[in-house]
Amino acid sequence: RIDYDPQNMGHTGGSVPLLQAAEVGLSILEGMNKMAFSVNTNAGAMAALQSLNATNKKMDVTQSRINTGLAVSSTKDDSAKYTVAQSLRGDLGGLNAVSSSLNNAKSVTDTAIAGAEQISDLLNQMKSKAYEAADAGLDAASRTAIDKDFTALKGQIGTIIKSSEFNNTNLLDNTFTGTKTVAALQSLDVTSTLAVANQSFDTAVDGAITGGIATQATAQTMVGTLDTVITAVNTSLSDLGAASRKIEGQLKFTSKLSDVVTTGIGNLVDADLAKESANLQALQVQQQLGVQALSIANQAPQTILSLFR
Repeated sequence: RIDYDPQNMGHTGGSVPLLQAAEVGLSILEGMNKMAFSVNTNAGAMAALQSLNATNKKMDVTQSRINTGLAVSSTKDDSAKYTVAQSLRGDLGGLNAVSSSLNNAKSVTDTAIAGAEQISDLLNQMKSKAYEAADAGLDAASRTAIDKDFTALKGQIGTIIKSSEFNNTNLLDNTFTGTKTVAALQSLDVTSTLAVANQSFDTAVDGAITGGIATQATAQTMVGTLDTVITAVNTSLSDLGAASRKIEGQLKFTSKLSDVVTTGIGNLVDADLAKESANLQALQVQQQLGVQALSIANQAPQTILSLFR
C-alpha cells in the first residue's frame, strides 16, 4: 500500500491499493515528453556514437595532413587537384631532365672553350716566333732554336685538341671516336634542341699549320698562315662563347620555371600546418566531450532499474 494526499488524488482515504499507485506512476511517465525507456534501444547512445565517429574521422584526416604535410595526398581527397598535381609533377620531372641535359652541354662547351682559349694563346706565341724567324739579320743557329720552340708549341696544340673532352664528347676534334657535337634539350618539347657544332680544330688549326720556320722565307709564309688560323680560332671562340651564354640563359629559365611549377604543386596539395594544428586541438576537445556524452548515454538505461525498486 502507498500513502497519498486525498485532496490531490481525488480520494477520501489516506491510502490506495498498489495497482492504483502504478496507474498514477504511468500517468506521470506519459507526461514526461512521452520519453521512451527501453533496454533494447538507446537512441541517445547511438546519436552520441555517430557524433564521436564523425569526430574521429576528422581527426584521422587532420593527423594524416600533419604527418604528410599534404592536404591532398590521394585522389580520394580531391580528384581534380590530385590529377592536376600529378600532371605538374610529371612536367617537373621533365624539367629536371632538361636541366641535366643543359648542364652536360654547358660542361662540354666550357671544356671546348678552355681548350680553344689555350690554343689561341699558343697561336699568338707561334706568331711571335714566326716574326722572330723572319728577321733577315738572324743567324742560322738562332733561327733553328726558334723553329724548335715553334714545333713544340704546335705539338701542344695537337695535344689540347685531343684532350678537350668531357663525358666522351669533344667539340674541337672532328676525328674523335666518341660524340662530336652537342644537342641538348632546352624545353619539354623533345624536338627542340640546343645544338653546338664541332669546330674541327684538327683540320682548321693543327692541319692548317704545316712545316716550320727554319728559313726566313718559310717564316714569312707562316705569319700569313697563322693570321688565317687565328681568325678561324677567334670565330670559333665567338661561336662557343655565344653557345655557352645561351645554354646558361636557358638553364636559369628552366630553374625558375621549375620553382614556379613546384610552388604551384604546393599551392594545390600542401596542407596549412598552422590551421591543421588548431583543428587538431579543437577536435581533441570534441573527442573528449564525445566520449563523455557516450558514457552518459550508455548509463541512461540504468535509470529504468529505479522504476522497479
